[in-house]
Amino acid sequence: MLVKQTIALTDIRVPAKRAKTLDADKVQTLAEDLIDNGQTTPIQVRADGTGFILVEGLHRLEAMRALGETTITAYLVRARLH
Repeated sequence: MLVKQTIALTDIRVPAKRAKTLDADKVQTLAEDLIDNGQTTPIQVRADGTGFILVEGLHRLEAMRALGETTITAYLVRARLH
């Protein structure tokens, strides 16, 4: 089950492999959309000790940072036990 919560941007770590896929033009376009419509789709993170690791939503995260926001709405994804 996904749990929605507000998380500080400084508490979210982006894996290096995922960060390499960042498209600055897409971030700019998304930031403009966020100004008009707000954040409609939460990002996905997983807990990692005292912080969080980004699972999905790199461009939304970076767009919020570009706008000077300090928090973001996120779904906390929990690993399934097999």
